[in-house]
Amino acid sequence: MSARQLILILGDQLSLDLSALTVADQRNDRILMCEVQEEATYVPHHKKKIAFVFSAMRHFADRLRLEGWAVDYVPFDDPANTGSFSGEVNRAIERNRPNKIVLTEPGEWRVLAQVEAWQERFGVPVDIRADRRFLCSRAEFAEWAAGRKLLRMEHFYREMRRRTGLLMDGGKPVGGKWNFDADNRKAAARDLFMPGPARFEPDTLTRWVINLVDERFSRHFGDLEPFWFAVTQEQAEAALNHFLKHTLPSFGDYQDAMLSGERFLYHSVLSVYINAGLLDPLDICRRVEAEYRGGRVPINSAEGFIRQIIGWREYVRGIYWLKMPQYGESNFLEAKRALPPFYWTADTDMACIREAVSQTREEAYAHHIQRLMVTGNFAMLAGIDPREVHEWYLAVYADAYEWVELPNTMGMSQFADGGLLGSKPYAAGGNYINRMSDYCDACRYNVSQKTGKDACPFNYLYWDFLARNEPKLRGNPRLAKAYSTWQRMSKDRQQAYRESAVWFLNALDGRSPADK
Repeated sequence: MSARQLILILGDQLSLDLSALTVADQRNDRILMCEVQEEATYVPHHKKKIAFVFSAMRHFADRLRLEGWAVDYVPFDDPANTGSFSGEVNRAIERNRPNKIVLTEPGEWRVLAQVEAWQERFGVPVDIRADRRFLCSRAEFAEWAAGRKLLRMEHFYREMRRRTGLLMDGGKPVGGKWNFDADNRKAAARDLFMPGPARFEPDTLTRWVINLVDERFSRHFGDLEPFWFAVTQEQAEAALNHFLKHTLPSFGDYQDAMLSGERFLYHSVLSVYINAGLLDPLDICRRVEAEYRGGRVPINSAEGFIRQIIGWREYVRGIYWLKMPQYGESNFLEAKRALPPFYWTADTDMACIREAVSQTREEAYAHHIQRLMVTGNFAMLAGIDPREVHEWYLAVYADAYEWVELPNTMGMSQFADGGLLGSKPYAAGGNYINRMSDYCDACRYNVSQKTGKDACPFNYLYWDFLARNEPKLRGNPRLAKAYSTWQRMSKDRQQAYRESAVWFLNALDGRSPADK
């Protein structure tokens, strides 16, 4: 049977409002969805992430069939599965003989590069449609960025507030300020009520997928169970409602806090569902605004959450498409150290790293401060190759897709882009982690000690980072105070910091501390 159009839907495009579907005809067109080896293995994705994507895809295909669509679905274990998008499109063309291939633009540059070669390769027209799930198109972001010396998120965010009208009173921001981040830095206490995210029991279809992943991806990182992610739009909506009612009111106050054993605190964990297409970002923001307008949520919580969606999320996607593919090779600080094994094993005496990596292994999730100020901060201070750091983040988190993860890593976390995205490196010693968490209480290292074998490694690595990168960072105005402090230190004090760092980094590299 021939199809007028072959509509390709990717695993992170699970939305009935997808732009590719708006030009489709249920009577004549055929939808193609496929689980392919190259997407599951181009980095060693967390087993729980693979199970989430495959299960959500299969549930979405069932939803499409109920809506009346003809769906050509290729499961991972189909013996004829070629393992690639190009291979499966080629086979689908042979089966369906379409006049045209239609798809919503892929979120990742390497997939788009494949797609753009299909028309010539297969001799079938390819219609790549804009992804309307984002509020700022690639062209609109490029227009905003044109001629600007600094591409700061805060400036972009204000433009997005004006465009959407979210948290606006006429032409002015609600509460008289654009940003209430100063109110969002409270440390959490053990006696707080932390409801956690909504959890869902796997159904029969999800159980099949879990068994498949357990069999085919046994060597991949991460624990497969317990599996509790939402895998349908209905479940994702339930997770959103749970967040709005139980968690959002305290989200702002404690969004930067960390507590051992508390994986979620007041975070939504909705990025997993938003990035896969199960939730609409603008709808979420409007509902968050309604909670504020209804007096159920304080302004710092509502604004802080909305900023993450229409500000940061849209901004990093714009940076990604503006600067790829060169952006993926950024290494401004020329960091070359290999990623330490404990990023996979959690086998380290540093309690904060152990906690973050253990949580990541078990949940395929860690919140943004754990990513930025623990695992990311350490990697930058230790001079780890940013490409390796990027591939680790992309592999281990269920919400990680390259368009969102790469700028966060290269720009925000590792300062590998030299300041395009962030105005300064997000470097900090052990005091920050101690202030925002209880991790230091159970650590082998002493956060109050600055140098020596028992000192918190973040303390001396911080100063070593500034010292060894001084030629590139000294002129950064936001580091002027730190470099002034460094210059006022005695030579003996400086040497103690540098020697402690050498000792630690040599041991990290598997060399004798005496090796120079």
